[in-house]
Amino acid sequence: MTDTSQALIRLGLFLGGLGVFLILEIRDPYRPPTESKARRWAVNLGLAGLNAVLIRWFAAGAALFTAQYAVQERMGVLPLLGLPSWANVLATLVFLDAALYVWHLLNHKVPLLWRFHRVHHADRNMDVSTASRFHPGEILISAAVKAGLVFFWGAEPMGILVFESALMLTAQFQHSSLRMPVGLEPWLWPLFVPPSMHRIHHSVRILERDSNYGTVFSLWDRLAGTLVRDVDQEGIVIGVGGHNQDTRTGFHHLLAMPAWPPAP
Repeated sequence: MTDTSQALIRLGLFLGGLGVFLILEIRDPYRPPTESKARRWAVNLGLAGLNAVLIRWFAAGAALFTAQYAVQERMGVLPLLGLPSWANVLATLVFLDAALYVWHLLNHKVPLLWRFHRVHHADRNMDVSTASRFHPGEILISAAVKAGLVFFWGAEPMGILVFESALMLTAQFQHSSLRMPVGLEPWLWPLFVPPSMHRIHHSVRILERDSNYGTVFSLWDRLAGTLVRDVDQEGIVIGVGGHNQDTRTGFHHLLAMPAWPPAP
């Protein structure tokens, strides 16, 4: 599968997920927005557009090229295991999701990485557009880290496509401000990451923010002891405490945010 075809599949899934979750948010929102949804979407999707261009220019096909090279040269862990193709895809999904858990935690614990990642957390309302709100610096660093992980694991291109598709759609689901059917979310908590779990991670309270790092699976939080569950959902304030009263929320302000003094 070519890089172009993978990009088109990811674009289709991105737009489809964005549209579906937006409709669900509008029909039955978990909580009403406290800021202009149109303005926030313009900023958040503006960042997503810029990131897409930068990735295309500077890191186009990095993970796919790395995967193709690793398969061709039989490098990495997977070729040593001799698994069938379907098992390779599943193993890649699990391995990369576990690695992303660690990377997400590091983005909170390493001061330099947090300067970039706080752009994502400084959104004072959480909805499906928040899943696309990342600083370009974080996106480019993450692309390099992902390429290294793909090379180490020896992941196949199909495994990369499945992982990135699952990552994108679950991120849109987790950030969505939609009201889930009563009784459904408790069934999702043991294995996956529903909105109520990720909403805790976006709390202004540092003890709550430093928890629930999982993306596709919640298993890693359980194993590492970073799972937080018993929180009053209605009382969660979204954002970063040091920035919640800041009026600098425009597109250019977010690009400059890593240069600002650290905020708790």
